[in-house]
Amino acid sequence: MAYLMGIDCGTSSLKTLIIDEDGRVKAVSAQNYQFASPFGGYAEHDPREWWEACVHTIRQDLAESGIDPEQIAGVSFSGQMHGLVMLDEKMEVIRPAILHCDARSGEQVRSIKEKLGEEKVRRLMMNPVYSGFLLVSLLWVKENEPENFRRIAHVMLPKDYLKFRLTGEVSSEYSDASATLAFDVANVRWSEEILKEFDIPAGIFPPLYNTDEAVGNICPAAAKETGLSTKTKVVAGGGDQVMQGIGNGVTKAGGASVNIGTSGQVSFQSDTAIVNPALSTNTFCGYRKGRWITMGAIMNAGLCLKWCNQLLGQSDYKKINEEVAKVVPGSGGVIFLPYLNGERTPHLNPDISGEFVGVNLGTGAPQLTRAVMEGVAYALNQCIELCGDLGLKADGYIVASGGGARSGPWLQIQADVFNYPLKVAETEEQACLGACIAAGVGSGVYKDIEEGCARTVRYKDFTVIPDPKAHAVYEEYYGLFKDIYRAGSSELNKVTLLGRRVDRESKSDLHK
Repeated sequence: MAYLMGIDCGTSSLKTLIIDEDGRVKAVSAQNYQFASPFGGYAEHDPREWWEACVHTIRQDLAESGIDPEQIAGVSFSGQMHGLVMLDEKMEVIRPAILHCDARSGEQVRSIKEKLGEEKVRRLMMNPVYSGFLLVSLLWVKENEPENFRRIAHVMLPKDYLKFRLTGEVSSEYSDASATLAFDVANVRWSEEILKEFDIPAGIFPPLYNTDEAVGNICPAAAKETGLSTKTKVVAGGGDQVMQGIGNGVTKAGGASVNIGTSGQVSFQSDTAIVNPALSTNTFCGYRKGRWITMGAIMNAGLCLKWCNQLLGQSDYKKINEEVAKVVPGSGGVIFLPYLNGERTPHLNPDISGEFVGVNLGTGAPQLTRAVMEGVAYALNQCIELCGDLGLKADGYIVASGGGARSGPWLQIQADVFNYPLKVAETEEQACLGACIAAGVGSGVYKDIEEGCARTVRYKDFTVIPDPKAHAVYEEYYGLFKDIYRAGSSELNKVTLLGRRVDRESKSDLHK
C-alpha cells in the first residue's frame, strides 16, 4: 500500500494531509501563522516561516500515522496564489514575500495599465491588473527597493518555495504561473513580450510543469529535516483554486465550484481560454495544458462573518446557525454589502467599503448575521452571473466548499440565491486532497487526475436543493443589492418596504 501527502500553504495556516490510495485519511495536521503588515495596506510573510510549518506538520503527520516514510510515494502542493517570493544567487530569501492581499502597489497598477493599454492587457494578460499579483509586486520592488531587485536570481510563488526546499530545485507550474500577470495564458508560457515591456529579465522565472508532473525527489537535506525518504517523488502541484477543484472532483469542462474561505471564489472549468472584454473575471490555466479555469473572486467572504461575529460577540457556531435558520430569507429587510476590504469581481475597486442597509428597530444579531451570509452569497452570485454572460454554465450542480459549506443555513442560502443544487465533498481539506491526488499521478499510483478523483473524492449523502419561494425573494433582494452599489442611498426606501413585505409573508410557508 502506497501513501500520498498533500501540503496546502495558505495565507493564515499550513496544512499537511496523508491519505492511502483509496482516499482514507491517515493523518492531518495544521500550523497557524500570521502575515505581517508593517504599514497600512502591506501584507508580507517570511517564507522561512512557511518552511518551519511545513517541517513541523510533516513530522507530526508521520508520527501520528506511524507510516514508514519510504511508503510515502509522492508529495505535492496547493498554495495561495499571486504572491512574490525572491531568492538571490545563493538561494537565500532576499526579503519577506509580498502576498496576494497586499495593496501597496496602486501606482504600479496604474503604470501597467497606462503603458500597455486596455487592448494589450486583454490580449497579453487576459486578466485584470490588480495589486498583490506577482508582476505588480515585482515592479514595486524594482522601483522602491532597487538594491533588492538587483539581487534577484529567482522569483517564485509561495508553494514553490516549499517545493524548492524539499527538492533543492526551483520550479513552478502552469496554474500558479498563469496568475502572475507575467504569463501568456492563451499560449501557456512566460510572456517574453510583457517581461521585455517592463525590462524584467526572463531568466529569473522558473521552469514550468503540469500540476501532476514529478519535478524531483526529496533531497538529502530535506529528508533530514522532515523525516521523509529520498525515494519520495515531489510533484509540481498548483494554485489553491485548481487544487480545490481537483479535491472537489471538479475536473471536467462544465464543472463548477464555489468556495467561501477568508475570500470567496466561483470557478468554472473550460477547454478554452475565455476572454472577458470587461476584465472583471480571471482566466487561469488548469491542472494541465489545454484546460483553463475562469473564476470570479470576491475579497471578503468568510472574513465578513468573522468580523460580524467579533462585532456581535458571537463565538458558538452551532448556536449562530440555529438562530440564523430562524430568520426568513431577506433578514427582515437588511442587506449587507461585503466590501470590508475593497472588491475584485465585478467592481475591481480596492477602495470601496462595506455597509448594512435597511437596519431597523426589529434588527437583531440573527438578522445581521444572516444578512452577512446573504450578502456574501449575492456577491458570489454576481460572479456566477458574469461567468454565465461569458457562456459558462454549471452542468447540473455546483460543488460548495470552504467554511460556507460547513454551515447548514449558509449552504441553503447559497442554493436559494444561486438557484443551483449544491453538493459537498466529504473531506473538508479539498486543497490538500487535490495535492494528494496530484502526488499520486506524479508518482505513478494513479493513471491520471480523473482516476485519482474517482478513487478518492466522495460527496456527503445529501444535495442542497433550492427552494423556489426563497429564490423568488432573493431575486428581488439581489436586484436591490446591485442597485445599492450603483445608486447609493436612493435605494434605502425600497429595501425597507421589501423588508416589511417579507416580514408579513413570513407567516406563510416561505420559512422552513
